Amino acid sequence: MIELPVFNPDIFVLAGFLHIKWYGFMYVLGFLSAWILAKKRIEECDIDLDGLLDYFTYFAMGIVIGGRVGYVLFYNYTFFLSNPWSIFEIWKGGMAFHGALIGGLIAVLAFSMSRGVSFFSLVDLTVPLLPPGLMFGRLGNFINGELWGRVTSVPWAMIFPHSDGLPRHPSQLYAMIGEGVLLFVLLSFHRNRNQSGSGILGAWFLIHYGWIRFFIEFFREPDEHIGFVLFDAFSLGQCFCFIMFLCGLSWLLLSQFCKKDLKGQYSY
Repeated sequence: MIELPVFNPDIFVLAGFLHIKWYGFMYVLGFLSAWILAKKRIEECDIDLDGLLDYFTYFAMGIVIGGRVGYVLFYNYTFFLSNPWSIFEIWKGGMAFHGALIGGLIAVLAFSMSRGVSFFSLVDLTVPLLPPGLMFGRLGNFINGELWGRVTSVPWAMIFPHSDGLPRHPSQLYAMIGEGVLLFVLLSFHRNRNQSGSGILGAWFLIHYGWIRFFIEFFREPDEHIGFVLFDAFSLGQCFCFIMFLCGLSWLLLSQFCKKDLKGQYSY
């Protein structure tokens, strides 16, 4: 059993009032890693470096706004309804991955329509860039001592600061490995098999992220103000991940059906 110390959420403070926090720094690392990877793959889309920078601006706004709105609507609607101005207090935390995913997709669609770039090519470019950002984000959760796991007796159980003092799964580290490392490996495998720009990597992202997080959620403590939402066994995050998995599977099957249908048109 490991008892964690209280990590200072600030990396340092500038001029006595500007707080540079670990969690925000993890967002910066996520975007930086995505930028480095994207520059190496820019030839996959019909955009130059300036266009790529514009695209990242679109996408960053999409995931930040979507993540915040998703958290408000999915996880804490009643609180924000009675405290509407707190919606803008992003520095206090409160982001939802599934909201960020929807916001990101809207941003991809908006950019593709404004620049005349293929939406599916942008999807294929973007989804392999996401796992490093997810990995850094989960590390930020661990440093903040938030989103800890369920009570357990495994040898690597951890007692988190500001918790109830019970040994728990370090579910943030599980998510860091699963949503970060494992997801990156799986998407790289599919990317190397498919270079068509068909958007099929979007389907594989939904499928793999869906089952990976669905499994990891069994080790994570559900949000206290929500608890389990289905059969007293499944969390809200698991319900969203199951929907993601079904959407990805439907996308994959539909793409295969369309491909066969197109082949049939020219078989005669």
